[in-house]
Amino acid sequence: MELSIVYEDNHLIAVNKRPSDIVQGDKTGDEPLPERIKRFLKEKYQKPGNVFCGVIHRLDRPTSGIVLFAKTSKGLERMNRQFSQHLTQKTYWALLEGKLEAKEGKLAHYLLKNEQQNKSYCVPKERRGAKEARLSYKLIEQFDRYAWVEISLETGRHHQIRAQFASIGCPVKGDVKYGAKRSNADHSICLHARSLSFTHPVTGEAISLKASLMNESVWSPISFPIP
Repeated sequence: MELSIVYEDNHLIAVNKRPSDIVQGDKTGDEPLPERIKRFLKEKYQKPGNVFCGVIHRLDRPTSGIVLFAKTSKGLERMNRQFSQHLTQKTYWALLEGKLEAKEGKLAHYLLKNEQQNKSYCVPKERRGAKEARLSYKLIEQFDRYAWVEISLETGRHHQIRAQFASIGCPVKGDVKYGAKRSNADHSICLHARSLSFTHPVTGEAISLKASLMNESVWSPISFPIP
């Protein structure tokens, strides 16, 4: 399967991840994106020996959208610093079950991760191990059964978007793990990393990237094409 390249220069490469792709290896044994990117770079540039591809951040397997990787150790180190200091800006699109009354809003909860279930729960603030989770959203369009929203994260907790919207009765379409009525045909969930803005780690240039939706059928009733 070909990679969908969103951006590439000497230090960075960004891809539009499909829901079936994994960023890091797991128990399935499926080939992770960094290995596919290494093979792509090796063939494209006829590189001898090993090719470097550093993981800067991650997306859950059933989620689609922008993932940024480093082609150099310098790029990796500096981008890791930007992400850890929250100097990047990320927005997500989600198709939620149900209706949202407000055209925009904020959600604030405390989340606790269950390692065995690989799932996060909204719990009281006093619960040991609970971490604060905050996000804001804007309603793009309300349909009969679904709400299309754009989301900005203020914190980066495990399954944060999925857990927080499920807690208000609006799980992500297809996300049966968090209470959606049914799964999507391709086993994806309707959560997409739409945009990523950051400062280039070497040139200092402001970079802003967008990734289009690819699995159109499961994002119905949204009308396509969308750039």
